[in-house]
Amino acid sequence: MKLVVAYIRHEAFEPIRQELLELGFPSMSITEVKGSGRQKGITEQYRGSSVTNYLRPKIKIECVVASGDVQTIVDSILRHARTGSIGDGKIFVLPVEQSYRIRTGESGEETLQSHPDAAAAL
Repeated sequence: MKLVVAYIRHEAFEPIRQELLELGFPSMSITEVKGSGRQKGITEQYRGSSVTNYLRPKIKIECVVASGDVQTIVDSILRHARTGSIGDGKIFVLPVEQSYRIRTGESGEETLQSHPDAAAAL
């Protein structure tokens, strides 16, 4: 099992969410975050003063998937998040030792079942 963590621009989120849902991966956690990287701060005028904001808003997507599904998730994120400009974001893939479904007590990859009919559940 792997944890895929992606930091992306806000406008890239909805196409990624829709494609992952269609591919049978509806389970993800989303957090609005701020961070800095190669993308420099943006200087704006506020009440006659220059203000530089170095922390840019991003969306953090987290999905735990079976090891064999990682490339599918990564490809979807890359397809929709890449503009070719600084600030497109980053993707990290981390190992996950174990998972448990609290409701049933199931453990391991059984808790990560992809949902081929997930789009129909909408």
